[in-house]
Amino acid sequence: MIKKLIFIVSVTIVFAACGGGGDDTTITGPDTQDNSRAVQIDPAKINELIESFPSPIEMAATIEDMKVPYSKKHLVPTDVANDFDSNFEKALGLGMLSADLGYLNVYNRKNAIVEYLTSIKRLADALDVDQFFEFQTLKRLATNSNNLDSLMFLSVTSYHDMDEHLRRTRRSNLSALMITGVWTEGQYLACKVNQFKSDSTTEEIIAGQKNIVKELLSVLEFFDDKPKFKKMNDQFRELLKLYDTVQIKLVEGEDKITYDQDSIQVIEPGEHTEIIYTEENLKKIENKIIKIRNNLISL
Repeated sequence: MIKKLIFIVSVTIVFAACGGGGDDTTITGPDTQDNSRAVQIDPAKINELIESFPSPIEMAATIEDMKVPYSKKHLVPTDVANDFDSNFEKALGLGMLSADLGYLNVYNRKNAIVEYLTSIKRLADALDVDQFFEFQTLKRLATNSNNLDSLMFLSVTSYHDMDEHLRRTRRSNLSALMITGVWTEGQYLACKVNQFKSDSTTEEIIAGQKNIVKELLSVLEFFDDKPKFKKMNDQFRELLKLYDTVQIKLVEGEDKITYDQDSIQVIEPGEHTEIIYTEENLKKIENKIIKIRNNLISL
C-alpha cells in the first residue's frame, strides 16, 4: 500500500499537470512574458510520452528487492532546490524532487518525505500553481499508508485544474520541464543503484529508455531557440546518440496458460520485448544520464 501511495504523490503531482483534454496546448519560453511566438503542441503527444514512462513504483520495487542501502546523497538536496531562481530551474526541480519522493518512500523516510513536500510546495508557490495543492493534507496522507483513496481523490481533482490553469496562462512550457525533471531524476536513481549493485532488471530499465528519450527530445526541441533549452537539449541529443547502440526488438511467441497458488488461471503473453546492449555501452549511457542530471541541478 505504501508503494502505491508514493506513486500517486510523486507521479501525478507533475504528470497530470501535463495532460488533460480540450484544446491544443500552448507552450512558450519559461522566462519570458512574450507570448507572441507561442508553439502549439497536441496534448495527446504529451500524454503518450507520459504513459510510456517506466512506473516509479516498479523502479521502487526493484530497488527494494535488490536490498540496496539508503543513501540521501543520491537525492537532489532541498537546499539546492530552494536556491533555484529561474522558472526553468524551478520547473525542473519540481519534477526532480517529486521523483525523489518515491526513493524516500521505499526506505520509509517519513521525515524526509515531509521535508521534500515542503520544498515542492515552495517551488509550486513560486510557479503560481500552489493553489491546486492542499499541502497540509498531502503531508498527512503521504505519511499514513491507510489514506490512499483520499489521496487519489485529492490528486485527481487538483491536477486537471492545474493543467487547465497552465494552458490558460500560456505556461505549458513548465509542464515539459517538469516531465524532463521526473524522467531525469528517476533514471539517475536507477543508474546510481545499478552502479552500486548491477542487476539485469535495472540494466534493462535504463537501456530500454531509447524511444522515450527520442520522444522527450522531440518535445524539448520545440524550444531550441531558448538558450537554456538549447544547452539542455544538446545534452539529450548526445545521450540519444549513445542509445544508437541499443536495439529494442518485439519478439513474437505463443501465450502460455499457468495457474497461481489459488488455482486461478493466468495467461502469460508470449509476445515480449528484447533489449540488446553491451555492458560497455550501458556504462556510457549511465555516465551520461548522471552527468546530465548533475548539470541540471547546478545551473
